[in-house]
Amino acid sequence: MDTLFLRTNEWDLTLDSAGNIAMAGNPYSVAQDAASACRTAVGDLIYAPEEGIPYFTQILGQLPPLNDIRSMYIAAAMAVPGVAAAQVFFSSFANRQLSGQLQVTVPTVAVATTRGQRPDQNIAMLGSDNTIFVLGLSTLG
Repeated sequence: MDTLFLRTNEWDLTLDSAGNIAMAGNPYSVAQDAASACRTAVGDLIYAPEEGIPYFTQILGQLPPLNDIRSMYIAAAMAVPGVAAAQVFFSSFANRQLSGQLQVTVPTVAVATTRGQRPDQNIAMLGSDNTIFVLGLSTLG
């Protein structure tokens, strides 16, 4: 499924080489949608306000166990159609900022071509039977 391509550093729209809004296709779109699901707070979605991460009620200002946060991110990523597996790795927690990495596995049968601007920054493809996407090292939440 295609989705609007978002630049990984700004998480904003960009244009393709023809000047149109860039689109991303499988498998990148699945990885990007999983990352978007992890950035969505409960109440952000107008038509599904119960979906998302409970940042304001259970994370921010609360200092929950890291395994609880990891479980929330994995559940959010796994709810995205096309995600076969998800892993979260935390790299640091300093100055009240948690950093880490979300990795999602997209089965190769779902892999197609990417239209528009080919995303090549802050993303790595690993694996042979499945394609594992690593969406950069960034601040989570």
